[in-house]
Amino acid sequence: MNAIINDITKEQLKEGRDHFKVGDGVRVHTKVREGDKERIQIFAGIVINRKGSGIHETFTVRRISFGEGVERVFPVHSPNIVQVEVDRESITMRARMFYLRDRIGKAANKVKEKRLYENKR
Repeated sequence: MNAIINDITKEQLKEGRDHFKVGDGVRVHTKVREGDKERIQIFAGIVINRKGSGIHETFTVRRISFGEGVERVFPVHSPNIVQVEVDRESITMRARMFYLRDRIGKAANKVKEKRLYENKR
């Protein structure tokens, strides 16, 4: 049964959406339909979770908005996602970063970042 589902959903998978990981700072460009108009809205934050596989793969982005934590779950292969930009790459030691939910203020955005000049001397 699983092989049949994979064959059916293979054509709906988007290429090039696997370039980000948990801990990265991303900007997700999504299509928003309001009546007969369509515009692109950006949701920027830190990826705290990636789960699933194939067409069912999702990722969770968290940001702080007016002092309140906001999380949004996006399907990786959704046709409503135009682009996923990586702002900051990070070095993470975990698969899930749910501990960021307990942090307050600047600490909520602190993740160990990858530096470009690290091993160059």
